Amino acid sequence: MRRAVCPGSFDPVTNGHLDIIGRASRLFDEVIVGVLINESKRGLFTVEERIEMLREVTASDGNVRVESFQGLLVDFCRTQRAGVVVRGLRAVSDFDYELQMAQMNIGLAGVETLFMPTSPLYSFLSSSLVKDVAKWGGDVSPHVPDVVRERLRERLVRPGS
Repeated sequence: MRRAVCPGSFDPVTNGHLDIIGRASRLFDEVIVGVLINESKRGLFTVEERIEMLREVTASDGNVRVESFQGLLVDFCRTQRAGVVVRGLRAVSDFDYELQMAQMNIGLAGVETLFMPTSPLYSFLSSSLVKDVAKWGGDVSPHVPDVVRERLRERLVRPGS
């Protein structure tokens, strides 16, 4: 079975993430979306909430599974029996960092990295940007699934607005 991991914090999941996950699901028998648990960072959504949203928005992809992980990505790949990591690249600036990570992962455990260029529709999109726009009442509906837009609205609603 050809299995790949799409790792990230997904705080929250965006349409850009879903584009990469969906495209990966057409290339691999199984795609495991790995939600990173980073205890040194406080996210807007809990890991459990992120997993719940991801499971809801990937439910129609029969070969996508969502799991959380902590620690080294290569260790997670090993436990999932996945030899490939799929990463989306938005711009050249992403490549420098991602290349270093890919080279470390292959050196540590022989885990390959497949870089997918992000669709031009999502090349500017990041979870941080979505949160900032939503925080100030901007319309994020073109950039996230409806369930995420609603959760953002609930979480970021300001008293008196």
